[in-house]
Amino acid sequence: MLMLENWTEYTRFLVALFVILDPFAAVPIFLALTKTYTKNERGQVANIAAITVLVVLVVTSLTGESLLHGMGTSLASFRVGGGIVLLLMALAMLNGQTGAVRTTPEEEAEAEDRSAIAVVPLAIPLMAGPGSISSVIIQMHRGSGEYHALLVIACIFIVCILLWLVLRMATTIGRALGQIGLNIINRLFGLILAAIAVEIMTNGLKELFPVLSS
Repeated sequence: MLMLENWTEYTRFLVALFVILDPFAAVPIFLALTKTYTKNERGQVANIAAITVLVVLVVTSLTGESLLHGMGTSLASFRVGGGIVLLLMALAMLNGQTGAVRTTPEEEAEAEDRSAIAVVPLAIPLMAGPGSISSVIIQMHRGSGEYHALLVIACIFIVCILLWLVLRMATTIGRALGQIGLNIINRLFGLILAAIAVEIMTNGLKELFPVLSS
């Protein structure tokens, strides 16, 4: 039973991280920024974006504890703050928007004339942004030991593979689902993300104010 609960925790994190990254929300932006690119060039952008997200999230998960200690911030406070960021993202997704927490119109416009659009704004901050970074730091602190860290990194790796697949198939997905279909998926992900955000904030508040647990 204990092993089942442990695996359930990691599968929940895997699903939550995929929802937070929400690669389907990146599909329209990806297609718009690469509209003059060849198929091979789009593939290269997808490769670099997925690798960038992987590196950022893995490094953040491994250095998050030191970062929090350096800032003098408790994990409980970080849970509440991270939950608020996720909730803002969820509300934007429910309204069919990307949300300024992910990326701003100015960043997207500037990226149109840059060759590194795979890194900015696609990877950072559209996907590897405040929401996903908060999520991996919080998850890493939910356990201890090398086994736990390896499983968290494995979940990040799996999600980045799924992200890569979605970006590689962006043209096909965009054509098959259309803007309406993509909006429906994003709103569904937004609803799931809102529930995740509330749970994270609740756990943080209980740690900050133990009286709430009773």
